[in-house]
Amino acid sequence: MALVDREWRLIREEARDGPLQMALDEVAARAAAEGVCTARVYRWEPSTLSLGYHQNPRTVDWEFCEREGITVTRRPTGGGGIYHDSWGDISYSVVAPAADLPGDLLDSYEILCGPLFDALDGIGVDAAFAGTERPAIHEPACYLRAVHPAHDVVAGGKKLSGNAQYRQRDAVVQHGSLTFERRTERHLACFAGPDATAEAFDDRVTSVREQVDVTRETVVESLESALAEWRGAHDGKWGADELDAARELADAKYRSEEWTREGEDPTD
Repeated sequence: MALVDREWRLIREEARDGPLQMALDEVAARAAAEGVCTARVYRWEPSTLSLGYHQNPRTVDWEFCEREGITVTRRPTGGGGIYHDSWGDISYSVVAPAADLPGDLLDSYEILCGPLFDALDGIGVDAAFAGTERPAIHEPACYLRAVHPAHDVVAGGKKLSGNAQYRQRDAVVQHGSLTFERRTERHLACFAGPDATAEAFDDRVTSVREQVDVTRETVVESLESALAEWRGAHDGKWGADELDAARELADAKYRSEEWTREGEDPTD
């Protein structure tokens, strides 16, 4: 079956904490395996540092995050840590059956990033996949790792959005982070001893607000509209059973020290 023939629901922007947002992606994967696809826009509240799946927790400045009320969780996807500011970050997920997507990762990204590019075009941002790789500046920070043409989106030669995929329960989950406004100092301060300056960060990373004069609400509306039109999604919401399952999963997994601090040596 083709993606367009599936039932698609759009869940408009919701503000939830990081562990619950990651759990909801897994719940959406269960729904996709049963034939109901999900596209959603979401906000991290409170601001959250999401670690890459294999990231060493010693790269985090835990005291800073605790003092500033920044939640720390771990993503099921790779890469480095991303500071998701509750105002400056706009995130999305697209979840669909794996059987409906090509096995080639590059082709899959091209399809699932389609509505993101449509949304940016709709607000006047000239964006594209990175044309060439750029070397890493600070490996623990996702936005300062090597720029990859497969899934990094740039505007004006700078990184605007990072995207990642994982597969679970015969479904593909793609989630992405779009920088509406940079929070450079807070982003870097989440990491323990970053060997990157604010100038280096701003030279690598851009924001929607730097590219065009629009409000955050306008960007969210453009992204929601693009996701809805892309596969004819209807306005939807989480079922009570889905929310219960997500809360249980968030508590058992994404809030746990075992998950978030995986790989940390307790004797250090």
